[in-house]
Amino acid sequence: MDSVTHIVLGACIGEIFVGRKIRHRALLLGAVAQSVPDIDIIAGSWLSPAGDLLAHRGITHSLLFALCMTPLLAFIADRWRRPHNIAFRTWLYFFGTEILVHLFLDTGNAYGTGLLEPFDHHRFSYNNLFVADPFLTLVPAMVFIILILHKGHRARMKWAILAIAYCSIYWAGSLVNKARMERDVVLTTRAQHISYDHHFTTPTPFNNLLWYIILEDSNGYYVGYHSVMAKNKDIPFAYFPRQDSLLDGFRQREDVQQLLRFSQGYYTVDNRQDTLRFHDLRFGQVAGWADNKAPFAFYYYLNSDDNSLLIQRGRFARWNKRTIGVLWKKMMGE
Repeated sequence: MDSVTHIVLGACIGEIFVGRKIRHRALLLGAVAQSVPDIDIIAGSWLSPAGDLLAHRGITHSLLFALCMTPLLAFIADRWRRPHNIAFRTWLYFFGTEILVHLFLDTGNAYGTGLLEPFDHHRFSYNNLFVADPFLTLVPAMVFIILILHKGHRARMKWAILAIAYCSIYWAGSLVNKARMERDVVLTTRAQHISYDHHFTTPTPFNNLLWYIILEDSNGYYVGYHSVMAKNKDIPFAYFPRQDSLLDGFRQREDVQQLLRFSQGYYTVDNRQDTLRFHDLRFGQVAGWADNKAPFAFYYYLNSDDNSLLIQRGRFARWNKRTIGVLWKKMMGE
């Protein structure tokens, strides 16, 4: 998830564990503790763009990292500003909860989380949340502000519990939406006589109602959009060939091997104006709900060094009043 969600939810967890003992400092400590796994952004300073894709949410988002860092952080906190009346096991529960919640939240979106690194490189992802969902973040953010302003611990505890309960319910609701989308994909593809080997569904930007769908066959992918609010179960698809042969001569390169591993098989290659581009389809199209033939937001130049901002490059290029209006209408099932 995005940093804001981790910070405000981490602050609420901090209030529950140690708010009574250290008051407002619990908010800061909770926000920092929840953000610890994201220290992997430092790796981007010396890794290649493709290597950085795999480093992010890798070892620092693993269960091994949680197991090692929890007692270390608890030890540091236990010796922070002594004397204090916080038991060491409280620090263990606090930091363990913060880090594990961070890892769990990050399994919600398409990037995936390397929970078993370095023993297994599989990326775990439920694909049930967009990486930044204001409908998820709004309530804990409001509670965070209330916690800063409110002085009574009993009321503060109730507010913190409310924020965590809301996020839990929203997460459960997103899984229900995911299940409904999976059902609609099966029904629609049967009705439209579309056969496929694998498929992928994930929410579109900033909501959990309109979903992005990929159906993979032996030669390429069907791409479409569908809302859980839609009464019409028919889904219009656009087809994109994989064009795997364009990787001939590049496949043994280290960066290409990293991209193939990262994309989990959902990729296409194209050649535009003598520039070869590798696309990871999981990160969607540029306003694809308004034009399902739109270009993909993630692209990596195979014969150029300009490969910064891979995931975000072009994501909002076609966002305007019209495409935002179309997004809202399709979210509502129109």
